[in-house]
Amino acid sequence: MPLHQAYARAMRTWANWVEKTVDPKKTTVFFRSISAEHISLFYNQWCYDRTQPMFDVESYKPPTPKILTKVIERVIKGMKKIKVTYLNITRLSEYRIDAHPSIYRVKEWKLYSQINKHNLTLWADCGHWCLPGVPDTWNRLLYASLYFNTSTNR
Repeated sequence: MPLHQAYARAMRTWANWVEKTVDPKKTTVFFRSISAEHISLFYNQWCYDRTQPMFDVESYKPPTPKILTKVIERVIKGMKKIKVTYLNITRLSEYRIDAHPSIYRVKEWKLYSQINKHNLTLWADCGHWCLPGVPDTWNRLLYASLYFNTSTNR
């Protein structure tokens, strides 16, 4: 099964659960989109030692398949009972090539560390994801959405 079909199935399962389970009078639902991966050496988009946004947007090739974002948007728009506040951080994150976790995001990080110990800094450099930066911007977007959400300000 192609990735986008599996993702659509998972999103529909989530949406059905939300619509059956969540009381819209008591709960506000937020959905944050996908964080970007930056792994393209071919397009000189490798994250090693990067600390600035992508400025050459003309030649930029987004690493995250647009179809996944479209799946999210289609499923959320199709929800009738619950209004979902959609926090689209995908494009924002794509321009920050350093805005993703490194090998530590996977369960096998110790194995990857051993395999790549001769050039670990190339693989583990994305630790700056944990420092102030793009995830903090995601949090600010969430805070602003909570603050200005008229359905919760009664």
